Amino acid sequence: MALSDKSRQSLIPNFLYSPSSSTNLLISRATNHSSFSAPSPVTDGSNFVVPAPSEPFGKIEMYSPRFYAACTAGGILSCGLTHMAVTPLDLVKCNMQFLLVILCCHIDPVKYKSISSGFGVLLKEQGVRGFFRGWVPTLLGYSAQGACKFGFYEFFKKYYSDIAGPEYATKYKTLIYLAGSASAEVIADVALCPMEAVKVRVQTQPGFARGLGDGLPKFVRSEGALGLYKGLVPLWGRQIPYTMMKFASFETIVEMFYKYAIPTPKNECSKSFQLGVSFAGGYVAGVLCAIVSHPADNLVSFLNNAKGASVGDAVKKLGVWGLFTRGLPLRIVMIGTLTGAQWGIYDAFKVFVGLPTTGGAAPPAAIEVAKS
Repeated sequence: MALSDKSRQSLIPNFLYSPSSSTNLLISRATNHSSFSAPSPVTDGSNFVVPAPSEPFGKIEMYSPRFYAACTAGGILSCGLTHMAVTPLDLVKCNMQFLLVILCCHIDPVKYKSISSGFGVLLKEQGVRGFFRGWVPTLLGYSAQGACKFGFYEFFKKYYSDIAGPEYATKYKTLIYLAGSASAEVIADVALCPMEAVKVRVQTQPGFARGLGDGLPKFVRSEGALGLYKGLVPLWGRQIPYTMMKFASFETIVEMFYKYAIPTPKNECSKSFQLGVSFAGGYVAGVLCAIVSHPADNLVSFLNNAKGASVGDAVKKLGVWGLFTRGLPLRIVMIGTLTGAQWGIYDAFKVFVGLPTTGGAAPPAAIEVAKS
């Protein structure tokens, strides 16, 4: 059934158009926000679509169900693959976080004195395969989280922009990024939490289980199904600030790159160059994310290992200084690389299906506000 002009226009968030703007003006400005130099967008009335260079999946309308599906798929690839790839770093980090809680976590303090000694011990005792212990719950858990994180971020960014209206969405765009990412992460962590609980237990308690297949049933028998969500609140405490910093800082950093450091307008840059900017912006954002979310990361790892322990127990065992610093250097390296790679993969997938890369241009409504 054909969509009315009003329904078609509703596919685009309010900050991407002005009610008084003509259709041609809308298309011109929307094209300037795209990530590649391409032929003029194909339009049908007021319907706005983004043309893919090779159109492997046909033309995707911005903020249509297919747009959100593409962002969700990009999020799965972005988070699932990258987290699985850094499993060795994550494994050593998790073990280092518990040097002060031997009684609860059963970890030998002599073994994991430093990053290098931690890798040496793993290689000596478990071989190369030991570096990827817990990779299955990592892949499944973070794939589910990535799907919700990126898909719902795009949804909530549009939703809150519609509520705010063109002028306020432009004026307070950083708040839109923060609110959209926080809302998305609340949902994403519910999807992640069970796999995260099993992953941490497998990685930090020798002999607990070989992986997800035997680890999940054993965990449920020990602590019940609800035990899989014991770490949900601390996970929110870690991931929500992390994700707010990840998205808001990335969008801002990329915009500043194109505004102050790159002389060529974004729409005139090659796709490969734009993806390089996405990785660089993601890496800087990742360093900030690691610092902001690290105390909660220590709490999550502690609670998933210490049966019946509370947040107070964690603070008492680790100390305030330990919460903020234990394993932080390694996590900065890991999260910086991880976040840079995630944005690179996510934007690469968007370019592959014909969508623009993320960030780097002020909403067209900003021009209208400046002229008014």
